[in-house]
Amino acid sequence: MTADRPLLLKNARLIDPASDREERGGVLVRDGVIAAVGPQVTEAAGAQVIDCGGQVLSPGLIDMRAFIGEPGGPYRETLKSAGEAAAAGGVTTVVSMPDTSPALDDPAVIDFIVRRARDTSMVNILPAAALTKGLHGAEMAEIGRLKEAGAIAFTDGARSVTNAQVMRRTLTYARDFDALIIHHVEDPDLVGQGVMNEGEFASRLGLPGIPREAETVMLERDIRLVRLTGGRYHAAMISCADSADIVRAAKARGLPVTCGVSINHLALNENDIGDYRTFLKLSPPLRHEDDRQAMIEALADGTIDVIVSDHNPQDVENKRLPFAEAADGAVGLETLLSAALRLVHSDRISLPRLLRALSTKPAEILGLSGGRLTVGAPADLIVFDPDAPYVLDKRQLKSLSKNTPFDEARLEGQVNITMVAGRVVFQRETM
Repeated sequence: MTADRPLLLKNARLIDPASDREERGGVLVRDGVIAAVGPQVTEAAGAQVIDCGGQVLSPGLIDMRAFIGEPGGPYRETLKSAGEAAAAGGVTTVVSMPDTSPALDDPAVIDFIVRRARDTSMVNILPAAALTKGLHGAEMAEIGRLKEAGAIAFTDGARSVTNAQVMRRTLTYARDFDALIIHHVEDPDLVGQGVMNEGEFASRLGLPGIPREAETVMLERDIRLVRLTGGRYHAAMISCADSADIVRAAKARGLPVTCGVSINHLALNENDIGDYRTFLKLSPPLRHEDDRQAMIEALADGTIDVIVSDHNPQDVENKRLPFAEAADGAVGLETLLSAALRLVHSDRISLPRLLRALSTKPAEILGLSGGRLTVGAPADLIVFDPDAPYVLDKRQLKSLSKNTPFDEARLEGQVNITMVAGRVVFQRETM
């Protein structure tokens, strides 16, 4: 489709998660932004037309946590392949983690990612810069220069900053630049040699466990440092009931704290590991069913702000190992929406509320203009059938790595069209 002509998407079930509005109608896109939206939008002279056939039309998803191999590990995932996977899953903006080689701790490397993503990716990829130099947790990175180079946030990715003084300094310094700190809340000393959730099931499998306190102790410390410094803080992922209580209390005190949850911790629990399935070896580990239910409740009541894919591609050599030796991580960009829709189909959360956690809230936290189905908002849009059933075949994933925990799972909900800045970057053949 040509970019110079307006585009009309008509006969759609419009959902604006920012206003919790749902209605039938259309969207007119012109010059990369939404020019008109609502039940009155049924035709436009000279526009290209897509009939949505009553399917859902909403803002594109914004994923705040994805690991991409480029630079240093293009065999796992490139910016191009990550963009293709994201587009197929309805993700129009991806925040990439700094766990690369070299780490994203230098303005020149950030500039490279920004340029490379713009040239090769069909979706928006925004780099998060390293919080500390080399991701070593010892010396604060140059937050001001990195932000000028294009860093959207600051994090040490899959690593935690264990030194409280370093964390205090970064929060203080970031506050002066209005920069967002995203932290992986997992104390490595309490994790120790653990490889899955500590409890009866780990004992039955003969695997060393990771206590929930590895998460909650770090989270409690961070909240106190936020109270001390006033810095903006986002817990990348929480996974247990106690963590939800900690965040809930911090928000009640008015602290600038938000948090996310992985789709894996909403859809799966420790029992899904079954017979040592390494594709379900994650960090933090899959928890008890009680904790999974607590995550769903915290999402429904607004304690948890965003859902992330925690997309972490690993090659076969790193996953086809004994469970204790396998690398952490699973791919998730392409299954994020389908897996999340399980919560809608089981009546645990409404579709607008789910899309708010997948689109609107990430945009608000990151200071982006997306996540809204309103005039003037960027035309980063998706059209999807929330009820379309399918069985996932990992061989058909567009990601270079195939380590999905949902292989052969029965899912519902398929994205049929993905648009970025008014351009169709993905369209399913059946649409």
